[in-house]
Amino acid sequence: MKFGIDRLLADPELRAPLKGKRVALLAHPASVTADLTHSLDALAGLGDLKLSAAFGPQHGMRGDKQDNMVETEDFTDPQHGIPVFSLYGEVRRPTGQSMGTFDVLLVDMQDLGCRIYTFITTLLYVLEAAAQHKKAVWVLDRPNPAGRPIEGLTLLPGWESFVGAGPIPMRHGMTLGELGRWFVDHFKLDLDYRVIEMEGYEPEAAPGYGWPIGERVWINPSPNAPNLWMARAYAGTVMLEGTTLSEGRGTTRPLEIFGAPDIDTKAVIAEMRSFAPQWLAGCVLRETWFEPTFHKHVGKLCSGVHIHAEGPSYDHEAFKPWRVQALAFKAIRRLYPAYDLWRDFPYEYEFGKLAIDVINGGPGLREWVDAPQTTAADLDAVTIPDEQAWEAERRPYLLY
Repeated sequence: MKFGIDRLLADPELRAPLKGKRVALLAHPASVTADLTHSLDALAGLGDLKLSAAFGPQHGMRGDKQDNMVETEDFTDPQHGIPVFSLYGEVRRPTGQSMGTFDVLLVDMQDLGCRIYTFITTLLYVLEAAAQHKKAVWVLDRPNPAGRPIEGLTLLPGWESFVGAGPIPMRHGMTLGELGRWFVDHFKLDLDYRVIEMEGYEPEAAPGYGWPIGERVWINPSPNAPNLWMARAYAGTVMLEGTTLSEGRGTTRPLEIFGAPDIDTKAVIAEMRSFAPQWLAGCVLRETWFEPTFHKHVGKLCSGVHIHAEGPSYDHEAFKPWRVQALAFKAIRRLYPAYDLWRDFPYEYEFGKLAIDVINGGPGLREWVDAPQTTAADLDAVTIPDEQAWEAERRPYLLY
């Protein structure tokens, strides 16, 4: 398999339209070539390309910022002498000044295939700015490690945010290049948009289902995205950020585990299996214990659950991470009706809304969890139509 960056580097004909243009790169730590050279260094080494600027998304070009809502400063790259503009600092959208530094923006970011992962919102923002300033955007495509499956409620009108770029379900099943095509069409953007497609990408093929296991190494695209299994679970476990439960930050398996000091996860797992066993297909739940070294419940022993989206028991089509995590919330609510589950704090600078609702693009998931009489079928009844509608809507934009 060849990623978009490797095809661009290997084929002068692909680069021909860039001749004489000022070229910028939007990238992060996982933006590397097949031989693990960072894309910025690889592009700077080409004799026929003029690299004039770079941009970094949330967590920074270097990926050094650990948590959400920790901003990154602009800086000058010491090796290449070009400005590196932060799109998660004083601004989220590129300014007119930074847009004046290039003619073509290359976007080379490893995504996780989840609506809330802010790299896709950053892509939308740079597409909108490029349309306004008459710039071109090329996405150097990379795999979606979560694959093609679709899951979750569609974001509702009025719930747009930095973790909600548009009416997309939580797990969208598209590559960044494909999603950019949908953005351009859906938001009616007028710009020169191109995708440098991958070669040999087979998103339905085992064992990686789009991620080339054994062929490409995994590099964290953000500090708490340590492996493929996390990427598979993330469309569910990201909801933990809107709760008082630990999502495993401060451990070696963030966003694969969850827990708290004051719950009995053996009982939680049993309740999950009793309430909606059909939602647990494709993965294994294992009771675990952990003590976070930072973040929620720091220094406290937590009773936890590890969601194993790997190994012989993993079934890619059957695994429903959003429903698995929703089921965990429901089980906790049933076992502990008065449990202080929902975290009340500004999430990605959204004030006046509960974080769990910002994450889900509306209150529907929380209301289902909190209502005593709701069933698994009730959540399916509102979610499945959204998932089916997205499957039809995305079809014209798929490249692989």
